[in-house]
Amino acid sequence: MNPFGWLAGVWAIVMLAVFIRAIRLSYRIEARSPDLVNRSGLPQNAMIFHTVTNSGVARDAETQALRRRMNMLLLVDAAGFALLWAIIYFWRLTEA
Repeated sequence: MNPFGWLAGVWAIVMLAVFIRAIRLSYRIEARSPDLVNRSGLPQNAMIFHTVTNSGVARDAETQALRRRMNMLLLVDAAGFALLWAIIYFWRLTEA
């Protein structure tokens, strides 16, 4: 039984949970922003690119605080995957 496999699996689940949390925040930001509200009545993908870049997002303090939290979660996610990549890379270097 490879312990790294278990660790990588748990790591992936945690990173996926962080990303889902960021998407849920993106939907909350869109609901608070008049330019990003979904008026079609049909399901729509999260406009995460718009919320990250602050394009069409409401400028009130609470919405901007939500946006900062979402950006932090996305940074944690990116750093987590970069760290996992680095671990895998250096693990393979030591095995060779």
